[in-house]
Amino acid sequence: MDIAEHLKDLEELLLTDAVRKDREFASSLLVEEFREFGSSGRSYTRTEILDFLETEPPVQLSLEDFDASLLSENVALVTYRSIREMGEATPSKALRSSIWVFRDGRWQVVFHQGTRIP
Repeated sequence: MDIAEHLKDLEELLLTDAVRKDREFASSLLVEEFREFGSSGRSYTRTEILDFLETEPPVQLSLEDFDASLLSENVALVTYRSIREMGEATPSKALRSSIWVFRDGRWQVVFHQGTRIP
């Protein structure tokens, strides 16, 4: 499996309720200094995003138009479009980007940003 496929698998894992509700597993995918600029316009630390994910209502998330580019040997930029479906509400879409770093033998997210698509 190449790096792009591996990072896509990890991003898809982060979109599942099972991983989002599993604080230990989710935290293993985020570096200590993780930062997110959410599609809500808020900025989150690692602890804040883990707290949010634990209490988030069930949601169905998927991705499309995935791309991964190595910025250096141990740093990758991932971009994609997410689709969020919650019950009967109209699905919402966002452009997403993540910076992944390879540390201690594994890939982890150091930064994530979501921008809503009107």
